[in-house]
Amino acid sequence: MTPLQLLVTRLKTIWQPAAYHGFGHSAGYFEGWYFKIVDATEQHRYAIIPGIFLGKDGVDSHSFVQTLDGASGVTRYHRYPLAAFSAAPAAFDIRVGPNRFTVHGIELNIDRLEQRLIGRLAFDGVTPWPVTWRSPGIMDWYSFAPFMECYHGVLSLDHTVRGQLVIDNAAIDFHGGRGYIEKDWGEAFPRAWIWMQTNHFAITGVSLTASVARIPWLGTAFRGFIVGFLCNGTLYRFASYTGAVIERLEVTEHQVLWEMRGPVVHAGVRRQARLSLIAHRDEEGVDLLHAPMRTAMLQRVLESLTAAVDVTLTVEVDGRPVEVFAGRGRHAGLELGGNLEEIL
Repeated sequence: MTPLQLLVTRLKTIWQPAAYHGFGHSAGYFEGWYFKIVDATEQHRYAIIPGIFLGKDGVDSHSFVQTLDGASGVTRYHRYPLAAFSAAPAAFDIRVGPNRFTVHGIELNIDRLEQRLIGRLAFDGVTPWPVTWRSPGIMDWYSFAPFMECYHGVLSLDHTVRGQLVIDNAAIDFHGGRGYIEKDWGEAFPRAWIWMQTNHFAITGVSLTASVARIPWLGTAFRGFIVGFLCNGTLYRFASYTGAVIERLEVTEHQVLWEMRGPVVHAGVRRQARLSLIAHRDEEGVDLLHAPMRTAMLQRVLESLTAAVDVTLTVEVDGRPVEVFAGRGRHAGLELGGNLEEIL
């Protein structure tokens, strides 16, 4: 790729968060895509995470496909040579060895002693976080900042799944299931963060994604957060860049309590709103996922797919709070990483 082609590709990918952003990088970089799939019976829950890691000075560089069995908590880290990774320019179409990943589906061909994972899944009704020329996705104007430690994208808040996977010796039918897709890229994961996600509510099409982290910024750091709640076709956004504020954030042995308020657009009108999240932790027997540090992919992330999140959204209408939604999200992904005191 010539320098001009590289520049054009990098500019295009600002408005294409799903695409590979690593062209031109040779060290000190990672990129990973997170696919969550739950079958129609809700008995089978998996996270499948393909990606690439370019170590400092090029040491330990490789590609990978990581898996998490949400029912058992068992994780597997399938390592591939760096040369086994390929990506289309300015489009989301990546390959890691014999495995292929796009926003519309995945093809898996992992046949190893520690795990067998073979088959194809297709995704219908993909619902990406909106992208505009002023706001290229969930990070809004931070997407234009060239020195962020970690960037984030939400490729589908909710969609249906069809297809079948052979997992070890069992054929699992995912037809009628639901899925979610996001990604991260940059130098390394933050030093501290909390993340939660669920799109299994009593009402189909409702989805929550929420994260708060320590964000390095111009020699200092601040607590930044981004929350998106999709309900009745409206995406309610609470974030540092929207003017929202955190009123309460606590982590106990069994719960994460998070309350925030800020301006949202409701029924076409800008109004003040409050969002309350109570995540119920269930991490017993869960293995650690690998996450990127600057020198290596280390097992440092405690994540489960068995949490539950109680969500309450109220919006002020004519000076009084009106409850827009109250319900519990099942099969929630919940991560807590790093020194949480830096963000609590």
